[in-house]
Amino acid sequence: MAFEPPQRLVRALGETAPDGDDWLEKLPEAAHQAVALRELTVERVQVPGGRSSLVVLVRRADSTPAVLKLAPPRFRPESERAALAHWGGLGAVQLLEPLVTEGVLLLERLRPDLSVRSLPEAKALLEAAGTLRRLWVEPPGGDDAHVFETVAERTGRQAEAMRVTASAEAEVAVLVDAALAARAELLAAPPEQRLLHGTFRQSKVLAGERVPWLAVGPDPVVGECAFDLARLVRDRVEDLIASPSGAATTRRRVKRLAESLDVDQERLRGWTLFRAVESGVRALRVGRPKDAELLLEFAGWL
Repeated sequence: MAFEPPQRLVRALGETAPDGDDWLEKLPEAAHQAVALRELTVERVQVPGGRSSLVVLVRRADSTPAVLKLAPPRFRPESERAALAHWGGLGAVQLLEPLVTEGVLLLERLRPDLSVRSLPEAKALLEAAGTLRRLWVEPPGGDDAHVFETVAERTGRQAEAMRVTASAEAEVAVLVDAALAARAELLAAPPEQRLLHGTFRQSKVLAGERVPWLAVGPDPVVGECAFDLARLVRDRVEDLIASPSGAATTRRRVKRLAESLDVDQERLRGWTLFRAVESGVRALRVGRPKDAELLLEFAGWL
């Protein structure tokens, strides 16, 4: 079978490595080797798929369905492996093998066509929040502790990129300054240190067989829970922007999610601001002006 990467993945890789790399060139051979090593039967490549990995629907030697996932090093697949192993299937998709092949994960098959985002908004937020709560556990210690970035480390890299863009794009400078000030204040006294999903949103929660909903695709990080919840606040941002009551709805959502998950409301608002501005500035930098406009308008409401 030809392991053709979906265009969504190709575009995303171009954004994160504008000078290119050889991962895509090596991908077909790497996929063939991963399939042969595990004696898998390939059904199809998942399309449109994600923005950070090739996802292949397969069956194991005993005919049980599974998912083979291949990701380049810059998307930290080994960190994902360590987080999934630590969660052990509680709240998240389960690893199916002890075999460690760099950049390759074999996972239980969920319903890629059915995410929490397909539910009415209120129900979707409820189910997503319940799933997220199960993921917030003490991070591993010992030799496994170094595998994960901290919130301070990740947002530090992001902050540097934001400053560079703001120096060239004067119209975003005010929001960038506000986001960086919020980050500095939040990092001064984090209330807890938990293992976080890192990129949690409604579309990252898929229907499963073991339990109704399970999280997929973490980019795990260690830090406070409000950082993780902040990405969920802006879910369906295009609907919020289109609504005449979008700003008020956003503020109510911050309050409701903070209360339901026992997170400080002001800390959640601050991280939501930082993450929205960071995403908006990044979209501007890589040539997605419509996405940038939505995200920065949303950030302005906070």
